[in-house]
Amino acid sequence: MRGVAHDLITGGRVAAQLSELGVERGGVLLVHASMRAVGMAAEAMAGALREVLGPDGTLVVPAFTMENSDTSRHYLDRVRGLDEQARAAVRAAIPPFDRATSSAAAVGRFAESVRLTPGALRSGHPQTSFAALGPAAGSLLAGHRPDCHLGEDSPLARLYEADALILLLGTGYDTCTAFHLAEYRLPSPPRRRYRCVVAASGRRRWWEYEDVALDDGDFAALGHDFERLDTAGAVRRGQVASAPSRLIRLRSAVDFATVWLRDHRPARN
Repeated sequence: MRGVAHDLITGGRVAAQLSELGVERGGVLLVHASMRAVGMAAEAMAGALREVLGPDGTLVVPAFTMENSDTSRHYLDRVRGLDEQARAAVRAAIPPFDRATSSAAAVGRFAESVRLTPGALRSGHPQTSFAALGPAAGSLLAGHRPDCHLGEDSPLARLYEADALILLLGTGYDTCTAFHLAEYRLPSPPRRRYRCVVAASGRRRWWEYEDVALDDGDFAALGHDFERLDTAGAVRRGQVASAPSRLIRLRSAVDFATVWLRDHRPARN
């Protein structure tokens, strides 16, 4: 019982910190969290956030499944140093994406906790799905085209339209998924082939498609400049539990990133 009481006390204190930081009651909030940095249970954090957002607010998390692809960084790291036979065995064992059961643990305990909460919805992209809780979940996650990771036909564009906030809980700008939407808004962004395992008519199969070449390698530098040059109050900083955190206006972040990426990435013909 002492553990339950501790969670209630901690959750109440964290809810007050979130309100002070600027989390809006009835708003839409995209969260990236390091629970190790936060120092509390993912379920307790989700409860505090939902309390602050209220019944009219919507909580959104990335629910990515990089492990069902053989073109992802996750897969390439996993098979590095293996011989061809061992690589083939790993590839043959990759399960197909299932919206209901595929784990989002690779993007953290908080995202997986939200995904598993009764009533949570999930978008249908086999690699970069999002999960959400709240009255706007259905409209935010609808229409996530399977050949559009994080562009105009993804929940990121719907979050932009909804003037959502981003909460970075103990994480840096290198995890700020919203910056990827800006990559799609560049003139003629570079593209590449992706491949992943899906289920079609009950059968496992590989599916290959083309999309924008996603690159988060400069997101930390981008975020540093965004915050340094912020004069409109688009970024608020504060402590949440044990974690230094930031609350960011998603629309401002994407608009800044669209200009910054155009100016800082070399032009490609």
